Amino acid sequence: MMHSISATNLADILERVLDKGIVIAGDIQIRIADIELLTIKIRLLIASVDKAVEIGINWWQTDSYLSSKALEKEKDKKIEQLEAKIKKMKKKT
Repeated sequence: MMHSISATNLADILERVLDKGIVIAGDIQIRIADIELLTIKIRLLIASVDKAVEIGINWWQTDSYLSSKALEKEKDKKIEQLEAKIKKMKKKT
């Protein structure tokens, strides 16, 4: 009985997928009598962080729930907006 020696293990497959990236896309539509009731578009990208940045995806860096730097920027922006409102109110009085 012969067994294949060159079997690829799960770690190798995962490394290749993360290095190259993989996109899974699909649409779900619910229709009754040619009337579209619901459309769900599903887009999934699986890639390493380096590959995502390389192709221009870096939303986690600007999401205030995931990045403390983004949260600080958001707070600073809100403070500036409040200070501008206070200045406007002072000018009216």
